[in-house]
Amino acid sequence: MSNLAKQLSKYMPESAAPTIAKWIVDYRCVFKISRSRSSKLGDYTAPRKGYPHRISVNHNLNPYAFLITTVHEFAHLVAYEKFGRTIQPHGGEWKSTFRELMEPFFELGIFPEDLSSALREYLINPAASSYSDLNLARTLRSYDKEQNGKFIESIPEGSYFQISTGRVFQKLNKLRKRYKCIEISSKRVYLFHPLAEVQIIQDIKSRQ
Repeated sequence: MSNLAKQLSKYMPESAAPTIAKWIVDYRCVFKISRSRSSKLGDYTAPRKGYPHRISVNHNLNPYAFLITTVHEFAHLVAYEKFGRTIQPHGGEWKSTFRELMEPFFELGIFPEDLSSALREYLINPAASSYSDLNLARTLRSYDKEQNGKFIESIPEGSYFQISTGRVFQKLNKLRKRYKCIEISSKRVYLFHPLAEVQIIQDIKSRQ
């Protein structure tokens, strides 16, 4: 188990790794460190057809985000063990389990004060993704080693920007939770998360 904890400490705070290693062993979970996925930070697959519990977490998360995502997925596993497969994925059983599993890491003093406060607030009523809580998402992002662009919420309305695939958009108005943006080439309108990272384009004519 010590070797497993050592491997995990490359991705999460070192003092958290022994606890996660113990969970992996105790629950006989297949734990995979995955490639970067834009659609999700991690996932959980329940046992079926002879396969054990399986969890994957994206490799490129900062250590705190990696730990929180790992605990999020283990909350699915533990809730499954406690309450069975018929529960809602992010229902009351999962929420209470998530809060319970996070507590030892608060007791270890793993999180910086600002992140601990944001995480406590989020855990009052945790959602399917930690990045759906803007306060927690902003705080987590502040611990990223590399921030290659600007957040959509921080650029002026009317600005032109490019996303990682090279597609170019113009920022329009904000709706309830997301920003309305129009793709220049197709004229189609898309909604962007406030913390989507983008590259501002100064000379839009050269892109047309």
